[in-house]
Amino acid sequence: MLKFFPEEIDFKVPQSLKTSKWIKTISQSEGYKVGDLNYIFCSDDYLLEINRQYLEHDYYTDIITFDNSEEEGKLEGDIYVSVDRVKDNAESLNVPFDTELRRVLIHGLLHLIGFEDSDDELKKQMRAKEDECLLLF
Repeated sequence: MLKFFPEEIDFKVPQSLKTSKWIKTISQSEGYKVGDLNYIFCSDDYLLEINRQYLEHDYYTDIITFDNSEEEGKLEGDIYVSVDRVKDNAESLNVPFDTELRRVLIHGLLHLIGFEDSDDELKKQMRAKEDECLLLF
């Protein structure tokens, strides 16, 4: 079951039903089904604390994905999204907030599917896949 939660902020996903269906459609097109998948929307400071506590990184980020999958072909996890960072990224990239939010949402999903972005070539592949997925919205 796909769920959206605000954590210590007031936030609602724009077009939440359409967004949920879109995420599930992409999952299915990649050969996966969605199990317990939670998107948790929070502030920069909240996500910074998670980054420090669980990943030992001391910097702001827009997303952190925790993979809880135990069954092959089934995506389960907790995906934390900093709404503050998404807003800043949208402004600096000169794109609408909703577009950048969808990019970040699908970025987390792609990590669960197995995409990586640990070097320049993998980042390029991840960005291309994000762009492909955005076209399906």
